[in-house]
Amino acid sequence: METATFAAGCFWGVEAAFRQLSGVVEATSGYTGGTVPDPSYALVCSGKTGHAEAVNVTFDPHRIRYDELLDAFWKIHDPTTRDRQGPDVGSQYRSVIFYHTPEQEAAARSSLERAQASLQRPIVTEIVPAGPFYAAEEYHQRYAERNGATCRT
Repeated sequence: METATFAAGCFWGVEAAFRQLSGVVEATSGYTGGTVPDPSYALVCSGKTGHAEAVNVTFDPHRIRYDELLDAFWKIHDPTTRDRQGPDVGSQYRSVIFYHTPEQEAAARSSLERAQASLQRPIVTEIVPAGPFYAAEEYHQRYAERNGATCRT
């Protein structure tokens, strides 16, 4: 198994989208990219921790390639809006690919170039090394699946 980590706005919809892909074993909503250890949802929403709402994706590379996860990432959000997705605004909703290996970094950068070729506006997605990932509170896990919602309004 391998791990990929993506931030693309509210994690509810991002988690749900990745769960639908064959070869994805687990998708966990959480927080990463910030400075505060083990942050809470309320603290992340304050915008003071630097964390992004993100999804840790555990996948079987024999069933789905990392490039396929990247393709899904570009399709499930607008990578041209800085610090927002739909009604959700703030740095916690930024677009980020957190890479775990040099191979993931290279694939992410190549994928960004391909995605940019099909868009009019510049992509603002960050590509940065993965750091500590903190699973969100249990009520956030599989939220869209349980409640039929994809983001807060």
